[in-house]
Amino acid sequence: MYIIDEKDKEYRFGDNGPKYLMKGPRMNFAIVQFQPGQDFKAHFHNIMEENFYVIEGKIDIIVDGNVSHLTEGQFIHIEPGEVHYCVNNSNEPIKMISTLAPFQLKDKIDVDNFKY
Repeated sequence: MYIIDEKDKEYRFGDNGPKYLMKGPRMNFAIVQFQPGQDFKAHFHNIMEENFYVIEGKIDIIVDGNVSHLTEGQFIHIEPGEVHYCVNNSNEPIKMISTLAPFQLKDKIDVDNFKY
């Protein structure tokens, strides 16, 4: 058992992106934040499935070309191989939980020239 305080961790890109509270050995757990207009590059995973649960705000998550407009309290599950892209098109910050499992050290494949 261990306890981690979110305040002891940082977002990957300063004020946005994932803030990992746990990476492995069986799953990743992160808090993800985007300011208005910010996004995260389209990508997919070969093995890991990814889940997002919206805590605050609104986010557009595009999965294989299908746009979902998610709000507080909504959850989305993304299967391995599904290309996904997150963008905050609202005027408020978004905060959500992300889980990835089963843990793989390198499993993210970026998708160039992504359009939706």
